[in-house]
Amino acid sequence: MSSHLRDVSPRARQALVLALLAVVTGCATVPEAGPTPPSEHVPVLFVHGTDDTPGAFFAMLDAFQEAGWPKERLHAVRLHPNNGQLPIEVMAYQVRRAAEGLRKRTGAERIDVVAFSQGTLSTRYWMQELGGQPRVRRFVSISGPHHGTRAAYLKADPALVQMRPDSAFLRELNRREKPFGDTQVFSFWTPLDSTVVPADSARLPGATERTFFVPAHQLMLSAPAVISATVEVLAQASPQ
Repeated sequence: MSSHLRDVSPRARQALVLALLAVVTGCATVPEAGPTPPSEHVPVLFVHGTDDTPGAFFAMLDAFQEAGWPKERLHAVRLHPNNGQLPIEVMAYQVRRAAEGLRKRTGAERIDVVAFSQGTLSTRYWMQELGGQPRVRRFVSISGPHHGTRAAYLKADPALVQMRPDSAFLRELNRREKPFGDTQVFSFWTPLDSTVVPADSARLPGATERTFFVPAHQLMLSAPAVISATVEVLAQASPQ
């Protein structure tokens, strides 16, 4: 026995001998490769609002990439037209198409969605009325007019009419007590909002709620506190 082997503990020597015997007798097996673990970064779909473009999320997209999300697992949908001239239901079909495309490209069973302003309503319609809810792990609503906004009276475009307080569209969307199933929902909003009026219309029953004293509606997407909170809630592991 070599001096190197004498320095090994009896239990380690026994294990080594058994391993050598297995190789010599042909009984050794190579362990099979296990399944590839899923990415810890769930794909995220970003949905903009009226008169916005995917560029509204530039600061947030940068923050997600800095937090470790691969670029290919982040997608900001471009809704068309973006000016409210078509009903929100039409936008919801575009959200559905974008969500299914993201799932297919990444192989993910479920995605997360971050939506802003009117985009929150398009997302909700997809989730609640078009069967999207089982596809969504977490939904972050940022300054969504869930109970309408008086600012929608300034224009008569179809989507704006639907965003008026107590509209038929919103009554239907809000009729269910628990519309989100097992999707975790977050509502981020600012009491200083002058686009969603009253500002607390952005509150969403059943959601985990946070308020941020951001001085303007549009600044919610570039406010560091809002961005950090959004990354934080989506970075959390899913409960087992």
